[in-house]
Amino acid sequence: MTHSILRLVFILFLVIKPLTAAADNTILILGDSLSAAYGLQQEEGWVKLLQDKYDAEQSDIVLINASISGETSGGALRRLDALLEQYEPTHVLIELGANDGLRGFPVKKMQTNLTALVKKSQAANAMTALMEIYIPPNYGPRYSKMFTSSFTQISEDTNAHLMNFFMLDIAGKSDLMQNDSLHPNKKAQPLIRDEMYDSIKKWLNNV
Repeated sequence: MTHSILRLVFILFLVIKPLTAAADNTILILGDSLSAAYGLQQEEGWVKLLQDKYDAEQSDIVLINASISGETSGGALRRLDALLEQYEPTHVLIELGANDGLRGFPVKKMQTNLTALVKKSQAANAMTALMEIYIPPNYGPRYSKMFTSSFTQISEDTNAHLMNFFMLDIAGKSDLMQNDSLHPNKKAQPLIRDEMYDSIKKWLNNV
């Protein structure tokens, strides 16, 4: 009887283990300079720091950082098909819109591009998250309100997960920002890593 039970446990192990091993999470990050480690070495940026944390935990999460400094929603849209084909991600995280806003691009055009990014990703069977982005208030309250509220609208329209902006507790603190007052410095990167660790965990647990 004991040998039969052990044999059954062994068979179940062989059946279940491949399913667990195949459940890797490959997250494609489509971002701008905030995720591209602008002004820093790549290994100092939050994405690399977060991957190091996952590796230390022997997690099955792999981050593909396709972020480019200065990237707009339109620029990412032109790159997305090739990235989806190359990496076949299970998840896509979109951290874009800041450069659209800083350049004063029409909000509706940004909404169209971001919606297309989400839908293309979903069509490739990737779960998608959209990060809510804020811009400096000097662009006027009307534009700023339209800009920020568009992310909630896109999330509701596409059923994409809405993620909090990782700069909310960092922007405005001079000791955490580079001299341009736009980009987080080296000291801020571990804080962003920890913020994103929690945000991605909530995202993965909710989908």
